[in-house]
Amino acid sequence: MAEEEGGPKYLFTTENDETKTTSRGYTGKAVAQYPNGDVYEGYYVEGVREGFGIYRYASNNEKYEGEWKKNLKDGIGRMNYADGGDYYGFWENGRRHGEGVFTYKNGDMYSGWWKFGEKEGTGTYTFKSTGMKLFGEWTAGQITQGKWIYPNGMYYEGGFSNNKPKGDGKWVFKNGNVLSGMYDQKEVVPGEDEAPEELPEGEVAKTKYSLEWHSHTNITESAHKVNSVE
Repeated sequence: MAEEEGGPKYLFTTENDETKTTSRGYTGKAVAQYPNGDVYEGYYVEGVREGFGIYRYASNNEKYEGEWKKNLKDGIGRMNYADGGDYYGFWENGRRHGEGVFTYKNGDMYSGWWKFGEKEGTGTYTFKSTGMKLFGEWTAGQITQGKWIYPNGMYYEGGFSNNKPKGDGKWVFKNGNVLSGMYDQKEVVPGEDEAPEELPEGEVAKTKYSLEWHSHTNITESAHKVNSVE
């Protein structure tokens, strides 16, 4: 669908410095300035964004630089988000889809596969603050099977739920010892005397879980700290 805003606030300037009020039928490079302040600079095919282009969002200073198809992000591109996050990789129909790397505002990084905007397939999530890694299979944004790897080389391998260990698994230690067992997850319910967590407007509180490890051997292990995936 061609971009056609009409009115004096919409400016469409071709590579030959011709000013129009619509992109209809145009093929080539152009700059489109929208009434809301957004700016697109890049290529069009028959009036739609197609090929390489840069789109700057005026409301939050976000920027996408990459490939387009039928006015949507499609192909390889980089998105700089308002909160400091950054994604570089493949897109399809305007969403992260295929292989890509997302770096979060806190420095955490996910490198792997995406499907329709969610982590899906094989991927690795690295925690910047601890150096720990989650590697394995992801479904709908959460790891379901894989490894929790510590910087010193020890790791947990097994099932996951809510991005935390659950079900059968094993701990493999630096010295080669293996501890088999299973994790239970229990939802943490705040006490009546606890003040509710204050959240920014529009955000929903995340459910918190405690972990209980049940060893299949006589070895006992203390609880392991589990970071939260962004």
